[in-house]
Amino acid sequence: MAAAKIETDDGPCCPICLEPFNIPRQLPCAHSFCENCLQSHITTQTGKITKLSYIKCPVCRNSASPSIKDRPTSEWATLFPVNTVLQSILPAKSKVARLCDACNTEGTTAPAEEFCVVCKEAMCGDCLKIHRKLKMAKDHIILSVEELACNPENVMKLAEGFTCLEHDGEDITYYCKDHKIPCCATCFIKSHKLCSKVIDLKEELPALLSANKPVEIIADMKKIESHLKKFMEMNESSINNLETQINGLTTEIRNIRKEINDVLDKLEEHVKTEGNKIYKEEVIKKQEDNHQCLSIIHAVRNSHYLLEAAHKYGSNLQKFLMAEKMTSQLHSYYNLVGEKYEKTETIRFEVQIASPIKSILSLSLSELGKVVATTSSNTVSLIHSSRPLKDCHVEKVDVIDFKVPTTGYAPYYSGVTFLHGDRVMLADANNKQCILLSSSYQFITSHTLTGQPWNICVLDDQEVAVSLFNHNKIQILSVIDDIIRPVRMITTKYNCYGISAAGKEEIVVNGYCDNNKYQWSLINTRGEVKCTHQYDSTDYRDNYIAVNNMKTRVYVSVHTNNSLLCFDMDGKKLFIYSPDNLRGPMGIAVDRYDNIYVLGNNSNNLHQLCPDGSVQQVVNTGVPIGATAICIHQRNDILIITNTSDERRKDERRKLYVYQLK
Repeated sequence: MAAAKIETDDGPCCPICLEPFNIPRQLPCAHSFCENCLQSHITTQTGKITKLSYIKCPVCRNSASPSIKDRPTSEWATLFPVNTVLQSILPAKSKVARLCDACNTEGTTAPAEEFCVVCKEAMCGDCLKIHRKLKMAKDHIILSVEELACNPENVMKLAEGFTCLEHDGEDITYYCKDHKIPCCATCFIKSHKLCSKVIDLKEELPALLSANKPVEIIADMKKIESHLKKFMEMNESSINNLETQINGLTTEIRNIRKEINDVLDKLEEHVKTEGNKIYKEEVIKKQEDNHQCLSIIHAVRNSHYLLEAAHKYGSNLQKFLMAEKMTSQLHSYYNLVGEKYEKTETIRFEVQIASPIKSILSLSLSELGKVVATTSSNTVSLIHSSRPLKDCHVEKVDVIDFKVPTTGYAPYYSGVTFLHGDRVMLADANNKQCILLSSSYQFITSHTLTGQPWNICVLDDQEVAVSLFNHNKIQILSVIDDIIRPVRMITTKYNCYGISAAGKEEIVVNGYCDNNKYQWSLINTRGEVKCTHQYDSTDYRDNYIAVNNMKTRVYVSVHTNNSLLCFDMDGKKLFIYSPDNLRGPMGIAVDRYDNIYVLGNNSNNLHQLCPDGSVQQVVNTGVPIGATAICIHQRNDILIITNTSDERRKDERRKLYVYQLK
């Protein structure tokens, strides 16, 4: 594999092929790729999934669906829109003739000649003739494609009214501060009508724009690019260091060759062979790392090119919308950079020589000596967003009182999580069901389970995992088009309560195992146990578990011990948080900055900790009595708490307490 180039500045480039764009197609997350590269990615996804309904963005892994899902997957790339802004700022040598949008919809191709400003469509000569004959289009402004090819200012003017990604053709006119997303009139009516802070963009756009400055976001993106380059340079240095170590491995062997020359010749060759094998493997790993870093660099650079274009040539609306979209990308970029630094390892080589030397002639080649490669993690400070941790405060926004059709017991919401599309799912332990709510917290549907659920976590955009504590099982459910269906069941060897996603197809669970022993385990979604670690507790109930964003730390709340435990993934205890004002800890959540939130069920408070375990603040007001489960919307910084008050206040159990992290 060829080494990735560190120094590149050739303008916008595709994050997949690392070359100038060839027909840049844009996904809803705002990342763009060459049409052919995107189609190759889709084809790869098709090979892994029998029936594909969406794809994952190669950079940020967000879901993306084509506008026409019933078209063959071999045509999906052409169904995503051309990034006209990016196309306009490409170097002249990289520009590709634009095709007719109408013909492309019909599955044919023809070069575009004109562009309708009103319809925002490129048309060939034949389609233009038909368009001009339409009575409703007689006053439409038509420009030549050449006028747009090299002029980003014209492109930004044509894109003046950015349209809604969910409701094609509808202009974005509102902004929901509760969910931190722009929306059209249809979005407002369907999903944000009950939100407390929905503003008209026409009236408050200048104020919003001043709080979300494109220049500062571009500076953050350049910082990410700088750190990724630094990581690549570290890998290059590591490769050079490995080569130096390999060359020096034979020094010790040569010093004793005078006595046992023939035997040590064989050992030298053996050592070099082993060392070079490890060297080659490590070189491939480091170069693959650098190739991935370069891919992210191009994605970051493309983002700030787009933002610069909007900042220089766009309207205030465009500046804000583009800045808002790029702000949502920063978290994924910081996580990707942090993940790279977290996994950085250094290899040290040494030759282990057998003793005593006098018996060397009787030893076999493998007994004579071997190459040992040891790895150690580099101590590197992780970079974070420019937002200081101390500025992240919890502010109560709303109390949601929703109705759930039931003839059973008073609900006991022991688990809560956000799903794809800002929906919410609850685990009702008393009534053995999961409940699905809309993004505005309205009841959609429920699903009856075979056992009592305790906690719930999201596996991907379509699946969730629910712990059934009285059945020693974990139920995997799919949630597609607001329909909940059982997918498979995982059997565990002990009652599991807390559950949390821990990486690709992996989860952590905790509970009572046997003989007054309590443990947490890492298992995959097929039920295979990867590792198990015990911890001190006096009761198996009411314990929760969570994992940090880098998937390197596990947090366990021990209800009866009034403490929060932190472990690394190998089971090593890193810290214990057990202050006097934390009584009966239950639900745990981690925000996008890796702050930790733990609920005091008996102390009626919320403890917010920094990643190192130091207390940041304790929220004593506005927290419901009997606070139980907690979840955080990573993109919108919304926090939800459920409660399990006593029987005399069972009407309170159906309420959700909504907070904003500011």
